[in-house]
Amino acid sequence: MSNGSLGLTPYVSLDTFVIPPGAKYPIFFAGLLLYLFCVSCNATLLGVIALRRNLHKPVYFILLSLPLNDLMGITAMLPKVLSGVLNESNRMAYPLCVLQAFLLHLYGGGILFILAAMSFDRYVAICMPLRYGAVVTPRVVVGVVTLVWALDFALITLLFSLQSRLPRCRSAVANVFCDNPSLLKLTCGDTSVNDVVGLVNTAVMQVLSVSVQAFSYTKILITCMVTRHSDAKKKAVNTCVAQLLILIIFEIVGTFTILSHRFRNVPRDVQKIMGVLIFLISPLLNPLVYGLYTSEIRNTLLRVWRNRVRGF
Repeated sequence: MSNGSLGLTPYVSLDTFVIPPGAKYPIFFAGLLLYLFCVSCNATLLGVIALRRNLHKPVYFILLSLPLNDLMGITAMLPKVLSGVLNESNRMAYPLCVLQAFLLHLYGGGILFILAAMSFDRYVAICMPLRYGAVVTPRVVVGVVTLVWALDFALITLLFSLQSRLPRCRSAVANVFCDNPSLLKLTCGDTSVNDVVGLVNTAVMQVLSVSVQAFSYTKILITCMVTRHSDAKKKAVNTCVAQLLILIIFEIVGTFTILSHRFRNVPRDVQKIMGVLIFLISPLLNPLVYGLYTSEIRNTLLRVWRNRVRGF
């Protein structure tokens, strides 16, 4: 980027929320508490899976990627947004803006691929329980997790490598955080290739993730309907409901946010709020769903809590 030749500063100014008088500090502290709650919940889930040997199983090794991804997403977005709320101005170094955008897109793709990997694991566990140990081996799990992150990283790197070739001629980001569509609006070159690649990237992520999950949950549903064991049916329904709920909410908010960049009649405040929700839903819901809804993790957390209470 030849910013100097275009007379641009190395900083960009981000948009801010329209905050009513007297609401700045309540909004800031509410957001800060929400951030600390999400970080503590995801860090607890991460720690208990990593440290407790009874949870060192393939399904939980895959699940380990989820709190890691959530911590990356919410930390890349919310502290900077809260800083803008408190200061009522939002300036950021351009390289940090690009880094934030990269991490946020990496987070979005990560959710889709991780949920797909988890759905496949549940498909094998419920539909082929006797072959689970032979199919989902430690080597396969490592390969799946590596593929998830490598594919996500490759697609996002391609997207941002195309963006870096364009000269920047503006400094006002039309959003409360940096993302690829907002960065493209700062350029003065032809962005048609970037638009096409961005749409193709989104389509690839969606098709791969949704296809794997649709296949897995359809098979689980069929197994649930034909089996005579009520426990197996309950396990199948619980597995489907938890993951599908998170996926559906994320897809609705994500789809609206992506499409809102294509239409000019969407109010900017609505666009900003929906954009922020993308990075709050998963970090907020995932620890609750998988920490409290999954009996093995819940019981492990209760045992750890009881042991600590007895220690005092």
